[in-house]
Amino acid sequence: MARHGTFRSVLFALICLGLVPTGLVAPAIGQEEGETTGGARFEAIMAATDSLGFGSTSADSSREIPAVVETYTGWQGWLANTAIGKTGAGELFIKGGNFMWWLLTVALVGLIFLIERLWTLNRARVNTRKLIGTVITTLRSDGVQAAAEECQKVRGPIAAILYAGLQKSDRGPAAVEKAISTAGTIEMAFLERGLIWIASVTTIAPLIGFLGTVSGMINAFEAIAASEQVNAKLVASGISEALITTATGLMVAIPASIGYNYFVSAIDRFVIEMEETSAELVEELTKMES
Repeated sequence: MARHGTFRSVLFALICLGLVPTGLVAPAIGQEEGETTGGARFEAIMAATDSLGFGSTSADSSREIPAVVETYTGWQGWLANTAIGKTGAGELFIKGGNFMWWLLTVALVGLIFLIERLWTLNRARVNTRKLIGTVITTLRSDGVQAAAEECQKVRGPIAAILYAGLQKSDRGPAAVEKAISTAGTIEMAFLERGLIWIASVTTIAPLIGFLGTVSGMINAFEAIAASEQVNAKLVASGISEALITTATGLMVAIPASIGYNYFVSAIDRFVIEMEETSAELVEELTKMES
């Protein structure tokens, strides 16, 4: 009797969830309690559920659920037949759907600006102590024009602001400080150029990934609703493919975020070095003037 009650409870739960139509089960179990014995009621429930495919012990219940065969059309079908499409990354790209192209575009934009900023900041990096030492020594021995020529021999923002300050040395310390401040603003804009695109990649890539996941989930549930026989493989494959874009978006955003933070810290070091060297130059010009 406990077995019968458990089975009946499970069937009742399935009916409540909408997985078993009540119209199919009611004719078999719709009799009142006094009209049939417990064994007869259990047999009626078994007969009803056998017709629905639940709890069947016949040979039909041992049939394997047919595998979900993935077929692609359009660009997915074309890419699936290429060498790239047969690789692991290519298969994931195809399964991700159309949003993978947007993620690829964002990833390429981020990569271009990461390489450009890395190359630019590395070229702008100089030995600051050696440069300011050379400029001050030349300024004391050979004058302002010779010191300015030494600045022109070195590339980078620090040499640029020192050169701007030396060009205004004949107008006094106040003019030198103003020239250095103006040059520093220009050089900061040069150092920060392109960072907005890297920051955008860190924000846009996950959003595109989430949008692709939502679109994939909608398609997956539409396929489930249209399927006559729902099985775990159909549900799992649809959801797994929908999550590919989220994973890809995060894979694009994480390196971009690391690069952005690295460049911001590098620019902060440049700012500190520019302030230190400009202060030493103004102090030296003030001493020479007095």
